[in-house]
Amino acid sequence: MSASSRVPPASERAAVTCLLPTRRVEKPWGREVLPPAFAAQPGRRVGEIWFEPPAGFDALLAKYIFTSDKLSVQVHPPGEAGKDECWLVLEAEPGAVLGIGFTRPVTAEDMRRGALDGSIEGMLAWHPVKPGDFVYIPAGTVHAIGAGISLVEVQQNRDCTYRFYDYGRPRELHLEDALKVARGQPHDPALRTDLPERGQVSLVRGPFFRLDRADGPVDAALAARYGDTPLLVLPLSEGIRVTGEAAGCGQCALAPSLADVEIVEGARCLLAQPCTPGA
Repeated sequence: MSASSRVPPASERAAVTCLLPTRRVEKPWGREVLPPAFAAQPGRRVGEIWFEPPAGFDALLAKYIFTSDKLSVQVHPPGEAGKDECWLVLEAEPGAVLGIGFTRPVTAEDMRRGALDGSIEGMLAWHPVKPGDFVYIPAGTVHAIGAGISLVEVQQNRDCTYRFYDYGRPRELHLEDALKVARGQPHDPALRTDLPERGQVSLVRGPFFRLDRADGPVDAALAARYGDTPLLVLPLSEGIRVTGEAAGCGQCALAPSLADVEIVEGARCLLAQPCTPGA
């Protein structure tokens, strides 16, 4: 077992488990008014709220994203040094969309031309979204988040993004790097799903992390999948406790193991855990 997945003895667990500290990131496409679970700070356009990974558990990053405008058309590189990510839509204004992959196969030259003249926006497949929509974005997938969306993102904890196109905003672009890693293909529809309102759902099973939506008390299958190793807990409702400490909407806790997580009947949360390479 690696140091990053060490399970502390029971005597240490309450001290190790905690609600993770947050970091607010201002973005040109962010919002001044945030959902009720987050305290607004007047005059700041907050686009992301990160949960700071604790020492020894830094393979995953969880964050909330809030958009008032479109994000850049971008791509992440593949591999353990790259970034697979996934999104669960929490709120969506009428007409809100996510751009994921292309409407048809395209070449590198198509992408280059589209990035230079702005037509790459129209080459993307834009999917209408609503609360409960879930999308897995493998590294190499060209994508963009539209306006009017609040979502929770779980990702490999790598800060590597290559922007193809940013609607004329004065930020750095990375065309040559993006072209080296971008897949000019439509997004696999099997990686998009509409979650049922209730029930336990397995969302991601590797290769880099696993993610489940838990609904009510943990069953044997879920307990076996997560074992006795640390995980992140992101409440989607009240009624969640981690080693006896209440965790609510808009928070994220590190649990030493799933046995330390109490989910009352009717309560829901996301559970996320890194996968061991080769396991």
